[in-house]
Amino acid sequence: MSELPTYRTDFKNLGADAAFPVEKIPDAAFRNGIAVRMPNHLGDAVMALPALKSLRSILPPYCALYVITPASLRQLYAAIREVDGLVVLDRPHRFWGLRTINELRMLRLGVGVLFNHSFRDALLMRIAGTKRLYGAAKRGRSLLLTRAFDFPPRCDRELAKAHLSKRYLAIAAALGAVPAEPLLPRFDLSELLVDPTDLVCALARHPLHLVLAAGAAYGPAKRWPEENFRTVAAAWVRRGGVVSVVGSAAEREVGEAVLSGLDPEKCFNLCGRTSLNQLMVLLKNAALCVANDSGVMHLAAALGTPGVAVFGPTDPAATAPVTDKWLLLYRQIDCAPCFRRDCADNKCIKEITPRQALRAVLTQCRRFNLRLGPKRAK
Repeated sequence: MSELPTYRTDFKNLGADAAFPVEKIPDAAFRNGIAVRMPNHLGDAVMALPALKSLRSILPPYCALYVITPASLRQLYAAIREVDGLVVLDRPHRFWGLRTINELRMLRLGVGVLFNHSFRDALLMRIAGTKRLYGAAKRGRSLLLTRAFDFPPRCDRELAKAHLSKRYLAIAAALGAVPAEPLLPRFDLSELLVDPTDLVCALARHPLHLVLAAGAAYGPAKRWPEENFRTVAAAWVRRGGVVSVVGSAAEREVGEAVLSGLDPEKCFNLCGRTSLNQLMVLLKNAALCVANDSGVMHLAAALGTPGVAVFGPTDPAATAPVTDKWLLLYRQIDCAPCFRRDCADNKCIKEITPRQALRAVLTQCRRFNLRLGPKRAK
């Protein structure tokens, strides 16, 4: 089999698949600020962060930027200085309770931006008194929006012409927002490294800590085989490093399979054992991350950690990490990208070999001056 090329995402030069006339919102229309309904899933939320950050540029000085978010992501936004406050949804896929609606109404935020596609959320923001609403024209909600934005549909078996982050940025730009440099916000996690006896803190301080994200909430078709991750982990440990596998509690068995037979004093299954704050500390301080196309991949990249991503049925042109610090492994066979959650043969991702991934890992080590030791015997 021919060697699989690795490539970096040139995010700054990726085109946008839509551009819209700019609307100047009068200062008085903001009332006390903007409410932004962020996506429910971690990966999508991270890809919307450049647009969220850019929205501050249109706020009058006396106004605030509020995020409407699922409770599971509240720690993400609490660590971002551009965010002034949160409206937390305990049940993001259902109608909000009266307390949440009243909380939003009492904030008197005059402008709302929806970075999700929910008809329900647009309706509830209207009920909560948000006078101007902006978002994508999806699910019949255009009549509820002050301005709805049409984007071209996704096409199976074709790579996207624009990154998903560019769609969020296009909405923000239509309101006059200017993207800031750097695109992603800075995360303040300094107070979380407080207990030197804690495993998370100990791993975060290790100079050769490799984080593996072997799960994928989207579905099993996105998961590179566990034995391939195990090969990468074993090679890293033989060169003097330590390894952790991160993910949700539902991915605990995936972590066990990845680390089966490896040294338990150097390899740790943390799936379901970390808060989002702890996960961010691990990722921010890791030497490197190897991940499937997943929320952890996006979060690690946003925190500035270099890495290697394995793509299968999804589209690296649309959902690559928002960084140039990652290498992407992708084999575009005839049926890819198909976006299927499950697949009988999963050929696109299974054809990416551990050897190809290890070559990308070593390339990243040289690029970022990670000093692995010599190979040790198995």
